[in-house]
Amino acid sequence: MGLTILHFDCFSGAAGDMILGALLDAGLPLDDLRTALGSLAIDRDAVWTERVTRAGISATKFHVRGEEPHAGHSHHHGHRTLCQIERLIDGSALSVAGRDRAKALFGRLAEAEAAVHGTSIDAVHLHEVGALDSIVDVVGTVYALDALGVERVTSSALNVGSGSIASSHGIYPVPAPATARLLTGVPIYSGPQEAELVTPTGALLVSACAAAYGPTPAMRLRRVGYGAGSRDVDGRPNVLRVLIGEADRTAPVETVVVIETDIDDMNPQIFGLLIDRLTESGALDVFYTPIQMKKNRPGTLLSIIAPPEARERLTSLVFRESTTIGVRYTEMQRECLDREAVVVATPFGPVTMKVARRNGEVLNASPEFDDCVRVAAAHGRPVKDVQAAAVRAFLDR
Repeated sequence: MGLTILHFDCFSGAAGDMILGALLDAGLPLDDLRTALGSLAIDRDAVWTERVTRAGISATKFHVRGEEPHAGHSHHHGHRTLCQIERLIDGSALSVAGRDRAKALFGRLAEAEAAVHGTSIDAVHLHEVGALDSIVDVVGTVYALDALGVERVTSSALNVGSGSIASSHGIYPVPAPATARLLTGVPIYSGPQEAELVTPTGALLVSACAAAYGPTPAMRLRRVGYGAGSRDVDGRPNVLRVLIGEADRTAPVETVVVIETDIDDMNPQIFGLLIDRLTESGALDVFYTPIQMKKNRPGTLLSIIAPPEARERLTSLVFRESTTIGVRYTEMQRECLDREAVVVATPFGPVTMKVARRNGEVLNASPEFDDCVRVAAAHGRPVKDVQAAAVRAFLDR
Protein backbone atom coordinates (compact mmCIF):
# COMPACT_ATOMS: atom_id res chain seq x y z
CA MET A 1 0.00 0.00 0.00
CA GLY A 2 1.21 3.50 -0.83
CA LEU A 3 2.04 6.38 1.46
CA THR A 4 -1.05 8.48 2.23
CA ILE A 5 -0.32 12.16 1.57
CA LEU A 6 -2.51 15.19 2.30
CA HIS A 7 -1.77 18.51 0.60
CA PHE A 8 -3.18 21.82 1.86
CA ASP A 9 -3.89 24.19 -1.05
CA CYS A 10 -3.98 27.56 0.72
CA PHE A 11 -4.62 29.89 -2.23
CA SER A 12 -7.20 31.73 -0.12
CA GLY A 13 -5.49 31.38 3.24
CA ALA A 14 -6.23 28.97 6.07
CA ALA A 15 -8.41 28.95 9.17
CA GLY A 16 -9.28 26.21 11.61
CA ASP A 17 -12.88 25.87 10.47
CA MET A 18 -11.78 25.82 6.82
CA ILE A 19 -9.32 23.00 7.50
CA LEU A 20 -11.83 20.89 9.40
CA GLY A 21 -14.54 21.65 6.83
CA ALA A 22 -12.23 20.47 4.04
CA LEU A 23 -11.40 17.26 5.91
CA LEU A 24 -15.10 16.57 6.40
CA ASP A 25 -15.73 17.36 2.75
CA ALA A 26 -13.00 14.86 1.83
CA GLY A 27 -14.82 12.04 3.56
CA LEU A 28 -14.43 12.26 7.34
CA PRO A 29 -17.82 11.21 8.80
CA LEU A 30 -19.38 14.00 10.87
CA ASP A 31 -20.82 11.50 13.37
CA ASP A 32 -17.35 10.09 14.01
CA LEU A 33 -16.03 13.59 14.62
CA ARG A 34 -18.89 14.33 17.00
CA THR A 35 -18.07 11.20 18.96
CA ALA A 36 -14.39 12.14 19.17
CA LEU A 37 -15.31 15.63 20.39
CA GLY A 38 -18.04 14.40 22.71
CA SER A 39 -16.26 15.21 25.95
CA LEU A 40 -15.20 18.77 25.12
CA ALA A 41 -18.07 20.23 27.14
CA ILE A 42 -20.31 20.82 24.12
CA ASP A 43 -23.55 19.22 23.01
CA ARG A 44 -23.36 16.74 20.15
CA ASP A 45 -25.66 18.90 18.02
CA ALA A 46 -23.50 21.97 18.60
CA VAL A 47 -21.14 20.71 15.89
CA TRP A 48 -22.71 20.87 12.45
CA THR A 49 -22.03 21.59 8.79
CA GLU A 50 -23.79 23.21 5.88
CA ARG A 51 -23.26 23.21 2.14
CA VAL A 52 -22.32 26.66 0.84
CA THR A 53 -21.00 28.15 -2.39
CA ARG A 54 -17.98 30.43 -2.55
CA ALA A 55 -17.40 32.05 -5.97
CA GLY A 56 -18.98 29.10 -7.72
CA ILE A 57 -17.29 26.34 -5.70
CA SER A 58 -19.43 24.11 -3.49
CA ALA A 59 -17.78 23.63 -0.09
CA THR A 60 -18.44 22.45 3.46
CA LYS A 61 -18.82 25.14 6.14
CA PHE A 62 -18.05 23.82 9.61
CA HIS A 63 -19.82 25.38 12.60
CA VAL A 64 -19.58 25.19 16.37
CA ARG A 65 -22.37 26.67 18.47
CA GLY A 66 -21.69 27.94 21.94
CA GLU A 67 -19.60 31.11 21.75
CA GLU A 68 -20.59 34.35 20.07
CA PRO A 69 -18.30 36.90 18.42
CA HIS A 70 -16.83 39.53 20.69
CA ALA A 71 -18.44 42.95 20.33
CA GLY A 72 -16.48 45.17 17.99
CA HIS A 73 -14.68 42.50 15.99
CA SER A 74 -15.25 39.12 14.47
CA HIS A 75 -12.96 36.93 16.58
CA HIS A 76 -14.33 34.60 19.24
CA HIS A 77 -12.70 34.97 22.64
CA GLY A 78 -12.84 32.38 25.39
CA HIS A 79 -9.82 33.88 27.17
CA ARG A 80 -8.78 30.48 28.51
CA THR A 81 -5.34 29.75 29.92
CA LEU A 82 -3.15 26.96 28.62
CA CYS A 83 -3.88 24.84 31.71
CA GLN A 84 -7.63 25.16 31.15
CA ILE A 85 -7.27 24.12 27.52
CA GLU A 86 -5.09 21.15 28.45
CA ARG A 87 -7.74 19.96 30.91
CA LEU A 88 -10.34 20.11 28.14
CA ILE A 89 -8.09 18.10 25.83
CA ASP A 90 -7.38 15.52 28.53
CA GLY A 91 -11.12 14.89 28.65
CA SER A 92 -11.41 14.33 24.91
CA ALA A 93 -11.77 10.98 23.18
CA LEU A 94 -8.44 11.35 21.40
CA SER A 95 -5.80 8.66 21.77
CA VAL A 96 -2.99 9.32 24.23
CA ALA A 97 -0.73 10.30 21.33
CA GLY A 98 -3.47 12.52 19.91
CA ARG A 99 -3.96 14.31 23.24
CA ASP A 100 -0.21 14.88 23.53
CA ARG A 101 -0.09 16.28 20.01
CA ALA A 102 -3.06 18.60 20.61
CA LYS A 103 -1.53 19.88 23.85
CA ALA A 104 1.80 20.40 22.13
CA LEU A 105 0.05 22.49 19.48
CA PHE A 106 -1.50 24.75 22.10
CA GLY A 107 1.83 24.94 23.91
CA ARG A 108 3.34 26.24 20.68
CA LEU A 109 0.57 28.80 20.38
CA ALA A 110 1.05 29.91 24.00
CA GLU A 111 4.74 30.49 23.32
CA ALA A 112 3.88 32.66 20.32
CA GLU A 113 1.29 34.69 22.25
CA ALA A 114 3.63 35.10 25.23
CA ALA A 115 6.45 36.33 22.99
CA VAL A 116 4.16 38.83 21.23
CA HIS A 117 2.75 40.27 24.46
CA GLY A 118 5.93 40.06 26.55
CA THR A 119 4.52 37.80 29.24
CA SER A 120 5.02 34.26 30.52
CA ILE A 121 3.38 31.16 29.09
CA ASP A 122 1.55 30.56 32.37
CA ALA A 123 0.10 34.07 32.38
CA VAL A 124 -0.95 34.32 28.75
CA HIS A 125 -4.62 34.00 27.83
CA LEU A 126 -5.18 32.45 24.43
CA HIS A 127 -7.68 34.80 22.89
CA GLU A 128 -9.03 33.66 19.52
CA VAL A 129 -7.55 30.19 19.85
CA GLY A 130 -8.80 29.93 23.42
CA ALA A 131 -12.38 30.01 22.19
CA LEU A 132 -14.28 26.75 22.16
CA ASP A 133 -14.70 26.70 18.38
CA SER A 134 -10.95 26.95 17.84
CA ILE A 135 -10.27 24.25 20.44
CA VAL A 136 -12.67 22.06 18.49
CA ASP A 137 -10.83 22.94 15.26
CA VAL A 138 -7.47 21.88 16.69
CA VAL A 139 -8.64 18.73 18.46
CA GLY A 140 -10.85 17.82 15.50
CA THR A 141 -8.02 18.22 13.00
CA VAL A 142 -5.69 16.03 15.07
CA TYR A 143 -8.41 13.37 15.16
CA ALA A 144 -9.25 13.75 11.46
CA LEU A 145 -5.70 13.32 10.19
CA ASP A 146 -5.41 10.11 12.18
CA ALA A 147 -8.86 8.85 11.15
CA LEU A 148 -8.12 9.47 7.47
CA GLY A 149 -4.84 7.58 7.75
CA VAL A 150 -2.71 10.56 6.71
CA GLU A 151 1.01 9.78 6.99
CA ARG A 152 2.53 12.90 5.44
CA VAL A 153 1.26 16.47 5.10
CA THR A 154 2.47 19.08 2.63
CA SER A 155 1.22 22.58 1.86
CA SER A 156 1.34 25.30 -0.72
CA ALA A 157 2.59 28.75 0.21
CA LEU A 158 -0.04 30.57 2.28
CA ASN A 159 -1.89 33.64 1.02
CA VAL A 160 -2.09 35.74 4.20
CA GLY A 161 -4.16 38.58 2.72
CA SER A 162 -3.42 42.24 3.42
CA GLY A 163 -4.70 45.31 5.24
CA SER A 164 -5.45 45.44 8.95
CA ILE A 165 -7.75 43.82 11.50
CA ALA A 166 -9.37 44.91 14.75
CA SER A 167 -8.52 42.97 17.91
CA SER A 168 -9.09 43.41 21.63
CA HIS A 169 -5.68 45.14 21.78
CA GLY A 170 -6.27 47.53 18.88
CA ILE A 171 -5.70 47.65 15.13
CA TYR A 172 -3.10 45.16 13.88
CA PRO A 173 -1.60 44.65 10.43
CA VAL A 174 -2.24 41.42 8.51
CA PRO A 175 -0.95 38.87 9.35
CA ALA A 176 -1.62 39.45 13.05
CA PRO A 177 1.45 39.32 15.33
CA ALA A 178 0.82 35.83 16.74
CA THR A 179 -0.02 34.54 13.27
CA ALA A 180 3.19 35.99 11.85
CA ARG A 181 5.24 34.38 14.60
CA LEU A 182 3.62 30.99 14.00
CA LEU A 183 4.41 31.31 10.29
CA THR A 184 8.14 31.86 10.83
CA GLY A 185 9.95 29.72 8.28
CA VAL A 186 6.77 29.12 6.25
CA PRO A 187 6.46 30.49 2.68
CA ILE A 188 3.77 33.18 2.57
CA TYR A 189 2.60 35.91 0.22
CA SER A 190 0.06 38.74 0.19
CA GLY A 191 -2.71 38.79 -2.37
CA PRO A 192 -4.75 41.83 -3.36
CA GLN A 193 -7.60 41.06 -0.95
CA GLU A 194 -7.72 43.40 2.04
CA ALA A 195 -8.68 40.76 4.59
CA GLU A 196 -7.15 38.44 7.17
CA LEU A 197 -6.93 35.17 5.24
CA VAL A 198 -4.76 33.21 7.69
CA THR A 199 -5.93 33.05 11.31
CA PRO A 200 -3.80 31.99 14.28
CA THR A 201 -5.56 28.61 14.30
CA GLY A 202 -4.89 28.09 10.61
CA ALA A 203 -1.26 29.14 10.97
CA LEU A 204 -0.83 26.81 13.94
CA LEU A 205 -2.26 23.76 12.19
CA VAL A 206 -0.57 24.19 8.81
CA SER A 207 2.86 25.09 10.19
CA ALA A 208 2.82 22.21 12.70
CA CYS A 209 1.50 19.55 10.34
CA ALA A 210 3.23 20.31 7.03
CA ALA A 211 6.54 18.55 6.44
CA ALA A 212 7.23 20.42 3.20
CA TYR A 213 5.94 23.37 1.17
CA GLY A 214 5.59 23.84 -2.55
CA PRO A 215 3.59 22.41 -5.48
CA THR A 216 1.27 19.46 -5.03
CA PRO A 217 3.48 16.36 -4.67
CA ALA A 218 3.19 13.43 -7.07
CA MET A 219 0.38 11.14 -5.92
CA ARG A 220 -2.55 9.06 -7.10
CA LEU A 221 -5.37 11.38 -6.10
CA ARG A 222 -8.08 9.67 -4.03
CA ARG A 223 -10.05 12.45 -2.35
CA VAL A 224 -10.63 16.18 -2.70
CA GLY A 225 -12.27 18.39 -0.09
CA TYR A 226 -13.20 22.07 0.08
CA GLY A 227 -13.64 23.90 3.39
CA ALA A 228 -15.42 27.25 3.27
CA GLY A 229 -14.44 30.44 5.04
CA SER A 230 -16.98 32.57 6.87
CA ARG A 231 -17.42 35.21 4.18
CA ASP A 232 -17.11 35.83 0.47
CA VAL A 233 -13.85 37.42 -0.67
CA ASP A 234 -13.78 39.49 -3.85
CA GLY A 235 -11.84 37.97 -6.68
CA ARG A 236 -11.44 34.37 -5.53
CA PRO A 237 -13.32 31.55 -3.79
CA ASN A 238 -12.79 31.80 -0.04
CA VAL A 239 -12.09 28.09 0.41
CA LEU A 240 -9.24 25.86 1.46
CA ARG A 241 -8.70 22.73 -0.61
CA VAL A 242 -7.24 19.44 0.59
CA LEU A 243 -5.94 16.81 -1.81
CA ILE A 244 -5.49 13.31 -0.41
CA GLY A 245 -3.77 10.55 -2.34
CA GLU A 246 -1.19 7.81 -2.36
CA ALA A 247 2.47 7.97 -3.35
CA ASP A 248 4.96 5.17 -3.80
CA ARG A 249 6.74 4.41 -0.55
CA THR A 250 10.04 3.95 -2.34
CA ALA A 251 12.00 7.17 -2.03
CA PRO A 252 12.15 8.93 -5.42
CA VAL A 253 15.51 9.45 -7.08
CA GLU A 254 16.10 13.03 -8.18
CA THR A 255 18.74 14.70 -10.32
CA VAL A 256 20.94 17.38 -8.79
CA VAL A 257 23.90 19.34 -10.08
CA VAL A 258 27.12 19.59 -8.07
CA ILE A 259 29.08 22.81 -8.69
CA GLU A 260 32.67 22.94 -7.42
CA THR A 261 35.59 25.32 -7.46
CA ASP A 262 39.03 25.47 -5.79
CA ILE A 263 39.98 28.76 -4.12
CA ASP A 264 43.32 29.71 -2.54
CA ASP A 265 43.40 33.51 -2.67
CA MET A 266 40.19 34.75 -1.02
CA ASN A 267 39.70 36.43 2.35
CA PRO A 268 38.23 33.64 4.53
CA GLN A 269 35.70 36.09 5.98
CA ILE A 270 33.92 36.07 2.61
CA PHE A 271 33.15 32.34 2.71
CA GLY A 272 30.42 32.69 5.34
CA LEU A 273 28.66 35.44 3.40
CA LEU A 274 29.01 33.51 0.14
CA ILE A 275 27.44 30.40 1.65
CA ASP A 276 24.51 32.46 2.98
CA ARG A 277 23.89 34.05 -0.42
CA LEU A 278 24.13 30.74 -2.27
CA THR A 279 21.60 29.19 0.12
CA GLU A 280 19.25 32.15 -0.27
CA SER A 281 19.54 31.79 -4.07
CA GLY A 282 18.32 28.20 -4.17
CA ALA A 283 21.26 25.93 -3.28
CA LEU A 284 20.18 22.73 -1.54
CA ASP A 285 23.47 22.43 0.34
CA VAL A 286 26.76 24.33 0.42
CA PHE A 287 29.97 23.25 2.15
CA TYR A 288 33.72 23.71 1.92
CA THR A 289 36.63 21.31 2.40
CA PRO A 290 40.30 22.13 3.15
CA ILE A 291 42.54 20.97 0.29
CA GLN A 292 46.16 21.22 -0.82
CA MET A 293 46.67 23.09 -4.08
CA LYS A 294 49.59 23.71 -6.43
CA LYS A 295 52.85 24.95 -4.93
CA ASN A 296 51.67 23.23 -1.70
CA ARG A 297 49.32 26.10 -0.90
CA PRO A 298 46.40 25.47 1.47
CA GLY A 299 43.13 26.04 -0.32
CA THR A 300 39.39 25.51 -0.07
CA LEU A 301 37.12 23.33 -2.18
CA LEU A 302 33.70 25.00 -2.39
CA SER A 303 30.92 22.51 -3.19
CA ILE A 304 27.33 23.43 -4.05
CA ILE A 305 24.46 20.97 -4.48
CA ALA A 306 21.50 22.45 -6.33
CA PRO A 307 18.57 21.71 -8.64
CA PRO A 308 19.73 21.64 -12.29
CA GLU A 309 17.64 24.70 -13.13
CA ALA A 310 19.58 26.75 -10.54
CA ARG A 311 23.03 26.00 -12.01
CA GLU A 312 23.43 29.15 -14.11
CA ARG A 313 22.13 31.44 -11.36
CA LEU A 314 24.44 29.98 -8.71
CA THR A 315 27.46 29.86 -11.02
CA SER A 316 27.01 33.56 -11.78
CA LEU A 317 26.82 34.27 -8.06
CA VAL A 318 30.08 32.37 -7.40
CA PHE A 319 31.89 34.33 -10.12
CA ARG A 320 30.54 37.64 -8.82
CA GLU A 321 31.12 37.09 -5.09
CA SER A 322 34.37 35.05 -5.00
CA THR A 323 37.87 35.27 -6.48
CA THR A 324 37.60 32.09 -8.55
CA ILE A 325 38.09 32.19 -12.32
CA GLY A 326 36.47 28.85 -13.13
CA VAL A 327 34.00 26.25 -11.89
CA ARG A 328 33.21 22.63 -12.78
CA TYR A 329 29.91 20.87 -12.45
CA THR A 330 28.39 17.46 -12.89
CA GLU A 331 24.90 15.98 -12.62
CA MET A 332 24.28 13.28 -10.02
CA GLN A 333 21.37 11.22 -8.74
CA ARG A 334 20.38 11.38 -5.11
CA GLU A 335 17.82 9.58 -2.98
CA CYS A 336 16.41 11.08 0.21
CA LEU A 337 14.40 9.59 3.02
CA ASP A 338 10.84 10.80 3.55
CA ARG A 339 10.97 13.55 6.14
CA GLU A 340 8.37 15.16 8.35
CA ALA A 341 8.19 17.41 11.39
CA VAL A 342 6.44 15.99 14.46
CA VAL A 343 5.73 18.17 17.50
CA VAL A 344 6.07 16.34 20.84
CA ALA A 345 5.14 17.52 24.32
CA THR A 346 8.02 17.50 26.83
CA PRO A 347 8.05 18.59 30.50
CA PHE A 348 9.77 21.77 29.30
CA GLY A 349 7.41 22.59 26.43
CA PRO A 350 6.73 21.54 22.83
CA VAL A 351 9.71 20.49 20.69
CA THR A 352 9.75 19.64 17.00
CA MET A 353 11.25 16.28 16.03
CA LYS A 354 12.71 15.77 12.55
CA VAL A 355 11.60 12.28 11.54
CA ALA A 356 13.02 10.35 8.57
CA ARG A 357 11.32 7.26 7.11
CA ARG A 358 11.94 4.71 4.38
CA ASN A 359 9.03 2.57 3.23
CA GLY A 360 7.10 3.80 6.25
CA GLU A 361 9.74 2.67 8.77
CA VAL A 362 11.22 5.32 11.06
CA LEU A 363 14.99 5.23 10.56
CA ASN A 364 15.96 8.44 12.29
CA ALA A 365 14.40 10.99 14.61
CA SER A 366 16.21 13.96 16.07
CA PRO A 367 15.05 17.06 17.98
CA GLU A 368 15.13 20.39 16.17
CA PHE A 369 18.16 22.05 17.74
CA ASP A 370 16.79 25.61 17.64
CA ASP A 371 13.65 24.44 19.49
CA CYS A 372 15.81 22.77 22.14
CA VAL A 373 17.96 25.88 22.60
CA ARG A 374 14.88 28.09 22.97
CA VAL A 375 13.12 25.78 25.42
CA ALA A 376 16.30 25.18 27.43
CA ALA A 377 16.90 28.92 27.76
CA ALA A 378 13.31 29.50 28.89
CA HIS A 379 13.68 26.94 31.70
CA GLY A 380 17.34 27.42 32.58
CA ARG A 381 18.19 23.82 31.71
CA PRO A 382 21.00 22.29 29.65
CA VAL A 383 20.15 21.75 26.00
CA LYS A 384 21.03 18.05 26.31
CA ASP A 385 18.25 17.60 28.92
CA VAL A 386 15.66 19.01 26.53
CA GLN A 387 17.00 16.87 23.68
CA ALA A 388 16.75 13.72 25.80
CA ALA A 389 13.21 14.61 26.92
CA ALA A 390 12.13 15.16 23.31
CA VAL A 391 13.50 11.79 22.21
CA ARG A 392 11.74 10.06 25.13
CA ALA A 393 8.46 11.80 24.30
CA PHE A 394 8.74 10.70 20.67
CA LEU A 395 9.51 7.08 21.56
CA ASP A 396 6.66 6.98 24.11
CA ARG A 397 4.01 8.21 21.67
